[in-house]
Amino acid sequence: MGQALVAQASLPDFTELVEQASPAVVNISTRQKMPDRAVAGSGSLNVPDLEGLPPMFREFFERNVPQVPRAPGGGRREAQSLGSGFIISADGYVLTNNHVIADADEIIVRLSDRSELEAKLIGTDPRSDVALLKVEGSDLPIVNLGKSEDLKVGEWVLAIGSPFGFDHSVTAGIVSAKGRSLPNESYVPFIQTDVAINPGNSGGPLFNLAGEVVGINSQIFTRSGGFMGLSFAIPMSVAMDVADQLKAEGKVSRGWLGVVIQEVNKDLAESFGLEKPAGALVAQVLEDGPAAKGGLQVGDVILSLNGKSIIMSADLPHLVGALKPGTSVELNVVRDGARKKLQLKIGALPEDGEALANAATPGVERSSNRLGVKVVELSAEQQKSLDLKGGVVISEVQDGPAALIGLRPGDVITHLNNQAINSAKTFAEVAQALPKNRSVSMRVLRQGRASFITFKLAD
Repeated sequence: MGQALVAQASLPDFTELVEQASPAVVNISTRQKMPDRAVAGSGSLNVPDLEGLPPMFREFFERNVPQVPRAPGGGRREAQSLGSGFIISADGYVLTNNHVIADADEIIVRLSDRSELEAKLIGTDPRSDVALLKVEGSDLPIVNLGKSEDLKVGEWVLAIGSPFGFDHSVTAGIVSAKGRSLPNESYVPFIQTDVAINPGNSGGPLFNLAGEVVGINSQIFTRSGGFMGLSFAIPMSVAMDVADQLKAEGKVSRGWLGVVIQEVNKDLAESFGLEKPAGALVAQVLEDGPAAKGGLQVGDVILSLNGKSIIMSADLPHLVGALKPGTSVELNVVRDGARKKLQLKIGALPEDGEALANAATPGVERSSNRLGVKVVELSAEQQKSLDLKGGVVISEVQDGPAALIGLRPGDVITHLNNQAINSAKTFAEVAQALPKNRSVSMRVLRQGRASFITFKLAD
């Protein structure tokens, strides 16, 4: 009994935090003009996120959410979406998610006293999913901003938002992990929590126990449309850097290295002579990019940037993206088994990615039965289109190691066992001399994208 009381006493009390922070948390709704045919026959509310909920709750929700009115003349209707946000300055700057206000024709911010203000969009950054709004006002309630980098895994955090339109709902949990990378989100080291987040919470604040905002609730991992214990927030260090740039320039510029990287697993680490799996393996260096000008090469393993260790390959885009274009950096790399330091200048991340040309039709055929592939040399035109000085293209995959590791006809091999392949003869010689029962790396270009793969020869 005594132990239970001690445990109960140690749990945090969120009441004072909520009282102080709630006034600065807002509900955000948007209106977007859309063709009438897009909503024809939608006389009742249809919200996919409600699928699977008990009928009684669903009826309650449908009865209490305003129906979308038909515009005068019947030619167009207005779509509404609900999200959350928070006020960061007394003169009315508001932070939310880009996806909350995307494609909106009108943005309405509702304060805790239920007053509504029309917001002006200052700028958005789809890459970080941050948007900055401005409402007219003075002496508005504001949140206290905290340092997301000071967060520790296991500490308590709290979210306030409008899940399913229920204003100022409060949920709490702990920090599950930091620096998470999500697919297609290369430039945000997300904070992972187990705070209950649902549709409508997006754009709302994540608080620490000091009542400071440390993140913007942005995404959840779900198979049902509802919360499953995995929530992701944009760190405030990232969000405020974006907000400051949007306020000053109307857009966001990020650092860019000009490389394609991949994770270093156990087998790759062994093949490159590393003591343990760590770092970012350079699979491709883009022509005329900052990395190419700074001397970075394919096969280099980047271990640190300006003294900050690269444990997972995803750490590199986070660090590079946070730098301003033109910044000089020092990279610590492993090349041919030896450590090397490189000095280079960070470039500006292009608006659109660049694609390399695909490999074309091969020329004279050669073969290497040891790996089970037939390869041909690239023509001068093909090498130019792929920005290569050598390499061979696979014309046929036979039974053997190549088939087992997933190689296909059309794949271009540029390196084998850490050696550059500049001809079919070189490929055959290197393949014949491959060691047994040890991880061997191979660099392959498929549809213009390069990656290293590893394999072992048993005999």
